[in-house]
Amino acid sequence: MATDKYRTENKEKTDYKWIALSNTTLGVLMASITGNIIMISLPAIFHGVKINPLSPSGGNYMLWMLMGYTVVTAVLLVTFGRLSDIYGRVKLYNLGFLVFTLASVALYFTPANGNVGIIYMICMRLLQGVGAGFLFSNSTAIITDAFKPHERGMALGFNQIAAVGGTLIGTIAGGFLAVIDWRLVFLINVPIGLFGTIWAFLMLKEQREPDKSQGIDWWGNLSFGIGLVLILAAFTMGIMPSGNSAMGWTNPLLFVMLIAGLVLMGLFIFVELHIKEPMFNLRLFKIRAFAAGNISLFLSSIARGGLSFILIIWLQGIWLPLHGYDFSQTPLWAGIYMLPMMGGFFIMGPLSGRLSDTWGSRGLATTGMALSAICFVLLNLLPANFTYIWFALILLLMGFGMGMFAAPNTNAVMSAVPAGYRGVASGMRSTFQNTGGALSMAVYFTIIIAGLAAKLPATLQSGLVHAGVPSALAHQISSMPPTAALFSAFLGYNPMASLIPANVMHTLPQATQALLVSKTFFPQIIAPAVMSSLQIAFWISAVLSIIAAVVSFMRGSGRYVFDEKDFQR
Repeated sequence: MATDKYRTENKEKTDYKWIALSNTTLGVLMASITGNIIMISLPAIFHGVKINPLSPSGGNYMLWMLMGYTVVTAVLLVTFGRLSDIYGRVKLYNLGFLVFTLASVALYFTPANGNVGIIYMICMRLLQGVGAGFLFSNSTAIITDAFKPHERGMALGFNQIAAVGGTLIGTIAGGFLAVIDWRLVFLINVPIGLFGTIWAFLMLKEQREPDKSQGIDWWGNLSFGIGLVLILAAFTMGIMPSGNSAMGWTNPLLFVMLIAGLVLMGLFIFVELHIKEPMFNLRLFKIRAFAAGNISLFLSSIARGGLSFILIIWLQGIWLPLHGYDFSQTPLWAGIYMLPMMGGFFIMGPLSGRLSDTWGSRGLATTGMALSAICFVLLNLLPANFTYIWFALILLLMGFGMGMFAAPNTNAVMSAVPAGYRGVASGMRSTFQNTGGALSMAVYFTIIIAGLAAKLPATLQSGLVHAGVPSALAHQISSMPPTAALFSAFLGYNPMASLIPANVMHTLPQATQALLVSKTFFPQIIAPAVMSSLQIAFWISAVLSIIAAVVSFMRGSGRYVFDEKDFQR
């Protein structure tokens, strides 16, 4: 009788762990796809709501459509992780599924065009970020609760495949769906979200009693959230033109925001060190595996968070048009040509997660970051108009490196903390990952726009005059904001037809008109400035990846399982 009862309970636990893994993986996959699906589909979305992306306001709208979701998610992750330890991980995870799904429905039914329509969409994207925050902050904690230590690497491996692989799938899915109808970019989440919400509500169960005696760290929440938003907003302001300057770094308000943000982040650290029940439990950093895993994750996120954005600029703005692709088709084909990176990640991700259960995380995660560093160096060696086979091989190796790092590192971080702190630990880990990604986008935007501001005007003026455009008009066009050139490259758009007035265009010889609006003129003009900036970004990513590999190696050997004594020291 006792044996039968044991078998029944053991079977229920076995069944439940697979339910927990599949549902959380579905939720993370959905949230991750949404993070990047906008990146490819923006041209169709802006056309659908009748917004010119090259207008002054269009640039700001584009940045917030791209970064707003990530910023909100990064700001809320630790808070939601802490709330989950207090009120229940499953309960708040379910709430995240529901909020995300409702926001996706609202986006599909965007009711207006123009500025009103795009502002509405930005607000709904921010609400999606709130839902994603609940999903990201609880998924790894739910899995860690459900699986035994020797099984977690495999389980977290699948979850991390969804998290990182979803960003790659989103890049491709956005291109396919936007060709049919831009609203499908948001509709794709609705059936998944409805199914996942109901399934999570019916099947997921709390594996430990929430500790409602814990308090909420309001000062820590406010100082961290406001500080991070101010810092990221300052970087965003620096990207846009200000007055007569090509970039906003001359704006005094920017430095006020940046200094205020840094002061608040300093206040946040002070509060967390002195409060009884901190939101961001810095005591966890006494655990070497936890500290090394999160620091290496943060560095790798800065190194690789903007990689898709950089590669899309390269493909859509330069390589694809030079190879005969129409500008309207470049978003779709950019996603297709990035498939090798997704393939490499999907091959190595689950394998590395499984191997980390046996061999430990240090060797796999460290090798993954070292391989990523090598790939960034190799990308730097490619010319603007590369031979695709070499590009594909580098992306495949990059995918291998990402897969080797993601699951083993997550396994080490989550196995290193006490069971009662897995919610906040999961939120902290996701915060490092998402904050690094948001900073990566802001930093790489800044690097590329700075390079364009320094080198593009002279190159563009010379190219226009050589093509037959009057020198006065060529000078006027060459003073276009670097953000307009960047967004043109990013959206796969030739701006010459809109920058040169129709009455002037008609006065030019037919051969000159054909050259200016051709597939190759604008890509050839911007290639030197863009490539010099990309090379700086790739070198920075390579250095950050090397540092991340060193930090990862310092986590300690073997498969780490939490020891209460480590936390008390």
